Amino acid sequence: MNVELLETCLLIGRWNNQLMPSLETCAVTKLAKTVVDGDFRTVLTSTYAQQVFSVYPSVTFDEPFERFLHWTLPSVSDAQEQELVRLVLAVACLHAFVQANWTGPDLNIKPSDVLIFPQHPHPNLPSISDPLLNSKAVAELAYGGEPAYHLAQSAAFLRFAQILLSAPYAHLSFTAWWRLRVFIVHQQVLDEAVPLPSDVLGSLSPLVERTTSDPDLTGRLQLEQGLLEHLLSHDKSAAEYFVRAARATGLQYELTGALGKRTKFQQNALSQLVLLAESRKRDDDDIHEQSSADASAYDRSLNGSHSQDGGSEGEREETGVKSSLPETLPLNDDTLLEQTEFTSSNPSTTDLLRHLDPSSQPPLHPLDQCILLSLCLNVRNTSPSHGLTNEQMSPYVARVISHPRNWSVHTMALLLRSRLESTRTRTVERSTLQLQALVDQMPTADSELSERLLYFHSIPLPSKWEVERELALRYLSIGVVKSALEIFERLEMWEEVVKCWQSMERRDQAIAIVRDLLQGRKEETESVTSRGKDVSSARRSTLDSAREAKLWCLLGDLEPEHAVEHYEHAWRLSKETSGRAMRSLGGYYFARREYESAVPCLLKAVTINPLLSRPWFILGCAYMRSEKWEGARDAFSRCVTIDDEDAESWNNLATIYLRLDEARKDVNEEGDHASIQGSDASNKTVSFSNKILAFRALKQGLKYRYENWRMWSNYMIVAMDIGELSEACRAQARIVEERAAKIGAECVDEQVLARLVDAVTRAQADPDPNPDDATITAATDPAVEEILTRERDVVMNHSNEGRGLLRRVLDLFERTILPRISSPRIFYAYARLLTGQARWEDALKAYLDGYRCSTAGTLEKGDADVEKWREAVGEVEDIVDALRNFGPRVPGFNWRHQGRSIVRTFVGRSRDFQDEPEWSRLLEIQEGLRNE
Repeated sequence: MNVELLETCLLIGRWNNQLMPSLETCAVTKLAKTVVDGDFRTVLTSTYAQQVFSVYPSVTFDEPFERFLHWTLPSVSDAQEQELVRLVLAVACLHAFVQANWTGPDLNIKPSDVLIFPQHPHPNLPSISDPLLNSKAVAELAYGGEPAYHLAQSAAFLRFAQILLSAPYAHLSFTAWWRLRVFIVHQQVLDEAVPLPSDVLGSLSPLVERTTSDPDLTGRLQLEQGLLEHLLSHDKSAAEYFVRAARATGLQYELTGALGKRTKFQQNALSQLVLLAESRKRDDDDIHEQSSADASAYDRSLNGSHSQDGGSEGEREETGVKSSLPETLPLNDDTLLEQTEFTSSNPSTTDLLRHLDPSSQPPLHPLDQCILLSLCLNVRNTSPSHGLTNEQMSPYVARVISHPRNWSVHTMALLLRSRLESTRTRTVERSTLQLQALVDQMPTADSELSERLLYFHSIPLPSKWEVERELALRYLSIGVVKSALEIFERLEMWEEVVKCWQSMERRDQAIAIVRDLLQGRKEETESVTSRGKDVSSARRSTLDSAREAKLWCLLGDLEPEHAVEHYEHAWRLSKETSGRAMRSLGGYYFARREYESAVPCLLKAVTINPLLSRPWFILGCAYMRSEKWEGARDAFSRCVTIDDEDAESWNNLATIYLRLDEARKDVNEEGDHASIQGSDASNKTVSFSNKILAFRALKQGLKYRYENWRMWSNYMIVAMDIGELSEACRAQARIVEERAAKIGAECVDEQVLARLVDAVTRAQADPDPNPDDATITAATDPAVEEILTRERDVVMNHSNEGRGLLRRVLDLFERTILPRISSPRIFYAYARLLTGQARWEDALKAYLDGYRCSTAGTLEKGDADVEKWREAVGEVEDIVDALRNFGPRVPGFNWRHQGRSIVRTFVGRSRDFQDEPEWSRLLEIQEGLRNE
């Protein structure tokens, strides 16, 4: 028997005919094939299973499952065969749980069917029922401070799979892969994602070498590792795995444009996004040839131009695919086409995919379809929040939907399309109906279980309750609150139930529901089954504690006046394992500015579950407001590690870097933002290395908050301080674009503008932009040292000094500031810039423009403000000096006439001030111009 080949068959869910000779001679091989075929009842009631799942005679029900059952195979002496049997049983248990909660159809075996009880059991061992087993398993599946979903069906099977795979395996190659799969399924049962056990990913490294001979197996491994990173919100790492998976399987793809029409009345073809993709030729392609042809026919009948209503029922039956694929609902819109109609067969692409016709691409292998759907997830997660995201994702989904080849993969594609269409008025109806259709199809037996499981581990397919929850949230988003409430109550998702009642302004009803649950007047399914049986009080406490603690937290949210009492009770009830209780209590203290009390609670919360970014963020803010900068830096560093698109955390991290070297500084925050003051960024006590780190943090954050003028202001100040003048110029431009319409000239930092002009006109080229630069060599972290050295090189770049900066500063004035703002100081700064370029006529025009909008230029006759008039006299002197200096250099310009006109006009408006000492200065200027 080829053990590694047998393991591979279990992994990919398809039987290899090379193992057929050992079917008759080896019971384990026959058992493995039964698992691949999806007959879990036969496997889990076999002789081997009866030995493993036999209950100890002396055990009580309070014992955990590890000590409740034997888990041994006394009839098997060979160690390798023992491990193989345990693996086969573990896979059967895992896939039985998946069938019950993900893929359907309804499972034909219950956990109680596999347990073998002793003839003389312990007197305290009750009559075991499936609800009681389920409650016990749900309690044991709670992990990392997060409870498991209590209505998960046949949860004992998942727990059995965990225990079977936790045993040592010395003779098998791929058990670490199955541990990864179990962990991914387990993650989706918990309320929140939890940290990965240290041994899961480390044990996968040797598998990469073992799978090199099979490209598809390598692709599956990389893909599943990427899906794990996606679950943990490590989006960049997930993206790398998805690209590696595509490279491993030989998938060629490119998002490009091709001429086409999107609406029924469109006359001219426009460029449309299209995903060109092609799978490599595989040996088993002929197996799927007929099914893909049928699928293509089904797609044509649904989306073809000859049948706008999606094709008749008879046409669909003729294709032979109605019974094996999820129902794809037609759009039936009076304007939009069912799918983009491409009019050009020559897309703008590389030579590798140029031969593909966008309107008639070949079918993709289902594994490659899984990779495309995962890459589609990556587009969503690594793109900023802008309108292009949906447009980028749609071609990925459309490429998969166009050739359905597997039930689960097609279900996932339809689900993604439903999510994309939920935000558009013309498609929101199909979006909701399609989601409902996907919910309805789960219990049906319209396709083989083996087909549904074939690529289950290669796609992020949500569980049944998550799909129903998504449907309820969709109803809630379109205002159908009652239907949403019914679903949430059926799923016993009380947090969402409370939100529904709150949206209807019925907070009293929400409180009543939670109190009824806690006091037993309204019982959850789990509580009913556990309390109605002969179970010890200690066991009942274990079964209920995680759920009950969450309900107390929910009550604390609803009753702020008793919140502390409720949260602390939940914490004690959970035996100090409820991360939710500490998150809520820490947030409560923070909202009331009790930062010293908030910090310990939040520290406990992030210790229990360090994967959630929000508690880290609040902890960082609490540290900042307590002026504990080291702790704040660590907290916000964790925030941006978890979610590198968290712009607020990047901004606050920059603030902290500028405070680390100071004893105490006031923190000026607006909302959750900390605003950097000019004096902070330029303070000489801040080391150059920390300024560089602050600059980099702000630069990263601005990628995701491009419209946030406060962050641009912070960025501009720090950039000026470290000598990054071109970036400071860009930042000033963005601030003007965002704020000029609201506050006018106040949005321009005149000091920054003056320094930029000085940098150009004086053409200083200082090789050492900051004396603190020496701190770079003292960096202890090699990575930080490399970053700082690279940034220093950027600072010394010629685009930040002299003529290299000229173009940027000119653009700042001419394209951004002056078309929006009229201010004397801005015009004078612009004139100085032009003077440095010997553009005398333009400089003189800028001075005159500045004078016209100055105090002197706008002074009205009869204005009695003497201080304002004295200021205006100085401005008249300045403009006359400018005319004397630049006027003779402008050919054909009568500067004396211009000067006399300006002074004469001003004197005419100022006759009320003839008694002031400055009046004589005006007369002297006027006389001087007459005599020149």
